Amino acid sequence: MANASPAKHGDDLEAFIQDMPKGELHVHLEGCLTPELVRTFAERNNLDIPSALSTLDQSGGGYAFNDLTSFLSLYYACQSILQTAEDFQELAFDYLSRAAKQNVVHVEMFFDPQAHTSRGIPFSTVVSGYHAGIQQAYQQYKISASLILCILRDESAGYGMATVLSSLPHKHLIAGIGLDSDERDHPPIEHAAAFARARREGYQLTAHCDIDQQNTLEHIRQCLEVLKVDRIDHGTNIVEDPALIEVLKARNIGLTCCPISNSIVTTTAKFPEILQLLRQGVKVTCNSDDPAYFRGYLFENLLKLAKETDITRKELILLQRNAFEISWKSTSIVHWGKQHPDGVVGWCGAQPGLGVSLASPPTLLRVPRASFFDILKVWQFQT
Repeated sequence: MANASPAKHGDDLEAFIQDMPKGELHVHLEGCLTPELVRTFAERNNLDIPSALSTLDQSGGGYAFNDLTSFLSLYYACQSILQTAEDFQELAFDYLSRAAKQNVVHVEMFFDPQAHTSRGIPFSTVVSGYHAGIQQAYQQYKISASLILCILRDESAGYGMATVLSSLPHKHLIAGIGLDSDERDHPPIEHAAAFARARREGYQLTAHCDIDQQNTLEHIRQCLEVLKVDRIDHGTNIVEDPALIEVLKARNIGLTCCPISNSIVTTTAKFPEILQLLRQGVKVTCNSDDPAYFRGYLFENLLKLAKETDITRKELILLQRNAFEISWKSTSIVHWGKQHPDGVVGWCGAQPGLGVSLASPPTLLRVPRASFFDILKVWQFQT
């Protein structure tokens, strides 16, 4: 790996990545459900331990699966133990605590309400619990976070639209709408009406275009031209179509890439594609996806990228600048700009006076990206 690095960290790559202020834009809250949390929630709710836990990899204690289909089967089975607002709060807080300890300063987190409302869990229970976890993590760690509601693409278009409509009373707690789950035979255009309604309601839009799927370039085109998304999740197959790359660049649309999950559900981490796009000026970011299942949070994903490619440290910093630039909104912060001795910037070890103040109840405001850039620039200067 090329050096091009601030002198403070010398050859200590792990310290460099740990200390670097980071943003994460592609992480599924339900994908943060560790085996330990599954057992805790099952016992608390007087439920049987899901049979899915019998698939644990005995060598490392994590979940075992071998492709996207087997992963999704396991993923949805474990969610049955999420029953109460307390469960959802604890799940969000557990992930955000881990992220904060890796010096992640802003996160935008997917959640799948249909996976819960289909079991009879009220939408309000899900979103209020997750938001309480966001607030708890902000109070303790000063980490900024927001929610992105994902429509399950393998459910009906009507159910997707109903889910968007169900979100409207809680719109102040949700930054955007996404599209995830099994992409096979479920092109983005199936949910075009729900995305159009979400756009009219003021939501930001993103959609998964999973790696190496059938008709993947057509799906990317539909996301850009029909759904009119603001971001694309995964999407690195776009390297196969230079014209689509130019559309991304012209519209400043970023990609939220996930190297470790790529390496597990496909044959490679897609490092050459990620670096090619980054070096062509696409707003590429690095993320963890479903860290409890793929056994890697943001630090581990960046470290794998750094150790296995020729990416420079300047380019590692660029990945974070990209994340901050294409970030959306924060539901944990209500007012920026006033000096706060315990604010986000102070927590990151940067200069005072750039922090935040917290009021209750919070409202949904657009994150001033300059504040995150200031964190990153001050860190670069200090290192």
